[in-house]
Amino acid sequence: MGDFSEVDHQRQTTVDSLHQELQKLLQTAPGGKADIFRTEFESYKRLFHRFLHESGSAIQWGNIQKLPDNAVLNYDSLKTPTEKEAIAQMLRKLVVVKLNGGLGTSMGCTGPKSLIQVRNDLTFLDLTVHQIEQLNVTYGTDVPLVLMNSFNTNDDTAKVLHKYRGRRLRIVTFQQSRYPRIDRETLMPAAKNLSTSANEVWYPPGHGDFYQAFYNSGLLDQFLQEGREFCFLSNIDNLGATVDLNILSFLLNPSSGGHGSDFVMEVTDKTRADVKGGTLIQYENKLRLLEIAQVAKQNVDEFKSITKFKIFNTNNLWVNLAAIRRLVESNSMQLEVIVNHKALDSGSNVIQLETACGDAVRNFNGAVGINVPRRRFLPVKKTDDLLLIMSNLYSIQDGTLVMNPVRMFPSVPLVKLGDHSFGKVKEFLRRFAAIPNMLDLDHLTVSGDVTFGKGVVLKGTVIIIANHGDRIDIPSGSLLENKIVSGNLRILDH
Repeated sequence: MGDFSEVDHQRQTTVDSLHQELQKLLQTAPGGKADIFRTEFESYKRLFHRFLHESGSAIQWGNIQKLPDNAVLNYDSLKTPTEKEAIAQMLRKLVVVKLNGGLGTSMGCTGPKSLIQVRNDLTFLDLTVHQIEQLNVTYGTDVPLVLMNSFNTNDDTAKVLHKYRGRRLRIVTFQQSRYPRIDRETLMPAAKNLSTSANEVWYPPGHGDFYQAFYNSGLLDQFLQEGREFCFLSNIDNLGATVDLNILSFLLNPSSGGHGSDFVMEVTDKTRADVKGGTLIQYENKLRLLEIAQVAKQNVDEFKSITKFKIFNTNNLWVNLAAIRRLVESNSMQLEVIVNHKALDSGSNVIQLETACGDAVRNFNGAVGINVPRRRFLPVKKTDDLLLIMSNLYSIQDGTLVMNPVRMFPSVPLVKLGDHSFGKVKEFLRRFAAIPNMLDLDHLTVSGDVTFGKGVVLKGTVIIIANHGDRIDIPSGSLLENKIVSGNLRILDH
């Protein structure tokens, strides 16, 4: 018993020290900003307290229960609304929220990822604006677009919003919290001053921060006063995450098949490309999200199994606004703390405490998963995904990507491009004189110094490997069907 008391004493001492350090930080706040930081630090203290008291994942593998039959509904079972005025009434109760906190650095771009051009010179943000404007024009509504920015993306996003003035939609932004990273040795904040712009010692605490930050911004209350009931929340780089009228009708009309759900998570069938994606489980008689980071090493292979865990979370979430306010105000939102280890350029080892928005599923009444078609999950995380999006596999209609009806298979090809030569957008684009025809492609692997001419057609399984020091130029007009190309192939201009 004495040991536990000693541990508790150490924890309390650490918490007290953190509070003192945060108080010192507040004294350095620039004019008028102290109240904003004070509000954020209250949430940060709670997160830190849970980090100290909750060691490891709270989920015990052996206690995972079988999902009940009604936990995940099939999208095809939802009714499709057809009456225009009824659809308009539903849309007047909706807010669209896009998570816009990420940078494009992993793809070699500076600034917000949402400003990367993905097709026809249009950015992620352009496509999103077009989609929602089209809804508003078609149904005579005022569905607002809300962007949750981070301190990394806020200023650059603000600079481009002026180009959407005069469009048929309201765009509103708010900034998620800015938390100090923690020194791994001392467990104290690495930040020493709120006035400096040294971003390295700060971080945005994951998209689970949405609920608290949305509440803090005042927008949640504003939308509730407007009579809005649900928000549709998704990553801005998921080009399949469009407003779905069938799901909205399910939520707003319990008598027509819904059952008063306050939270819907869109899931879709796992493929070999998705084995690391979080999945829905039943745990302690509640629906829970299980992420790979919560799984012990000896259980990872089982977690990745497509036969045991057949679905994964798309991070397309539909959440009741009044329920968010109730949970935040009662401080009863349970989210598991994700501990991320980082090494700073200065050489310091730090940790950052994060949460995931999908983890909130356990907090809401009547929470349910809906197994949606794969077309609702088209994320662009790497240039592999960008190649698919830019190809003739898709066309764009009203800002929405539509699969080419000529393709014979419902699934998209598996594409693996070498990071060294294709990982950055600028280098990737330089290697294609034109994007190949990929309508009949199953699998493409490209590695090394490879370029593509115009009018190239890829079919079946195509593997192109240029070894170190070699270069392969695929000639214009080439047809590669079930081919392996390796070695050295240079096409010289005459």
